[in-house]
Amino acid sequence: MSVEIRSETLTAAAFAPFGDVLEAAGPADKIINAGLCGRFHDRAQMDFGAGGRAGISIFNAEARSLPYSFDLMERHPDGSQAFLPMTQHPFLVIVAPDEGGAPGAPRAFLTAPHQGVNFHRGTWHGVLTPLFSPGLFAVVDRIGATPNLEEVTLAKVHTVIP
Repeated sequence: MSVEIRSETLTAAAFAPFGDVLEAAGPADKIINAGLCGRFHDRAQMDFGAGGRAGISIFNAEARSLPYSFDLMERHPDGSQAFLPMTQHPFLVIVAPDEGGAPGAPRAFLTAPHQGVNFHRGTWHGVLTPLFSPGLFAVVDRIGATPNLEEVTLAKVHTVIP
């Protein structure tokens, strides 16, 4: 039997315990480029830990659909990880609080087409889950010599429903 999770709309307030919502919402912080560009400044708390540096990678993930079942969660103890979609399609973001070094009860968020996310260092999250093809994302995360990935298989399958 699967544990059902109802997807939530991604908002900065609801997602704050897990990371940052990356979007151009509200008025721009600055108008630049001779008045032709709004800059939404410093929207993510990037953290690359000691001995790490920022890197930009491109991910191309297979599209999934709702309902979506999962039992794998991961986290990056040495750095934050930002996902910036390179299309105008929404995607699914699964996160969980840390409970004694393991994921607690997962939550699922459905992004709007113009949103990305930045997971804070050590935040439990599901795998990249685009809902449309192509699942193309720019990813900003820690590059370093030490391992920066912990994976956990959950005791029960969880299913995200709309």
